[in-house]
Amino acid sequence: MRILVVGAGAVGGYFGGRLLQAGRDVTFLVRPRRAAELTKHGLTIRSGRGDFHRPSPPVVVQEDLAEPFDLVLLSCKAYDLEGAMASFAKAVGPTTAILPLLNGMRHLDRLAERFGADRVLGGLCVISATLDAEGAIVHLNDLHALTFGELDGSHSRRIEGVASALLNAGFDARLSDQIRLEMWEKWVFIATAAGITCLMRSAVGDYVAAGGADLATALLAECASIAGAQGFPPREPALERARAAMTAAGSPLKASMLRDIESRKPVEGDQILGDLLRRAGKPDDRSLLRIAALHVRAYEAGRKRGETAAER
Repeated sequence: MRILVVGAGAVGGYFGGRLLQAGRDVTFLVRPRRAAELTKHGLTIRSGRGDFHRPSPPVVVQEDLAEPFDLVLLSCKAYDLEGAMASFAKAVGPTTAILPLLNGMRHLDRLAERFGADRVLGGLCVISATLDAEGAIVHLNDLHALTFGELDGSHSRRIEGVASALLNAGFDARLSDQIRLEMWEKWVFIATAAGITCLMRSAVGDYVAAGGADLATALLAECASIAGAQGFPPREPALERARAAMTAAGSPLKASMLRDIESRKPVEGDQILGDLLRRAGKPDDRSLLRIAALHVRAYEAGRKRGETAAER
C-alpha cells in the first residue's frame, strides 16, 4: 500500500516516521522549505518509545505529485484543511482512501464535499509531540495511539487493507467499528480541556487548587449533552476518564490550544469550540462553552489586529 502522509510536522512526522521504520511505503507531502530541511538533515524522532532517524526520507512537493496513492494520511491543523486539500488533490484517485486525524467533526463534511464521501474514513490520534529548533520530532510522553475505521462501522476489504498497513507499525493502532462515536468522545474531551484551561489560563492542577474543578465538570457535562443531542452520547468510561483528567490535583496538563495562545500562535478555536457551540442550537446565556469560545475568539481578534498593525 502506497501511503501519502500530508505534512511532516509533529503528528504526521511521528506516525509517518514510525511507518517508515516498520518498512511501509511512505512518502511525505511537504512544502519546499520542509522538503529541503528533511533532505539535508533527515527525519528524526526522539521518543521514550525509541528514537528513529531516516536520512533523506521520501518527500514530494505539491507541484510534483503525479499519480494517486492508496491511502492519504491527513494530520494538518483543522484551520489548514482547505490548503491541505488543494495540496494533495492530485494524489486522490478512484480507489484512494483518505484518513484524517483532525480535531472536531466538520472536516468530514468538507472532505466529502471535495473528494466524495466514499473516500473518507474516520480517524483520531492521541499523542503529545512537537518540533524542536532543528526540525526533529520530540515525543513528549508515552502515548502514541491512532484509531481508524469506516464511518459506517463496516469491516470492508478497504479498511482491512488499511489495517494491515497501520497495525504493528511501532505505535498503538486500532481498528474501530464505532469510529464516529470515538471521534465525538475525543471532541468532548478536547473541547472541555481547551475550554477550561484557556478560560482559566492555567494548567488543570492550578485551577483545581483555586477551587475551579466544578467548572470543569460543568463544562464537560455541557459538551457531552451536545454530543448526545447529535446522536452520539459519550460512554460512561470516556466521561469518567475525562472527569478524572480535568479534576486531578497537581496536574500539569494544559490543552495544546492554551500552549498555542501562550506562544501567540494560530488556534483551532472555531473548529473545536465554535463548531460544537453551533451544534448546541441556542445555548443558555450562562453557557460555559459559549464563554470559553468567546474568550478564544477575543484572543484571535487581538492576534489578527496585531498582525495587521505589524504589516503597516
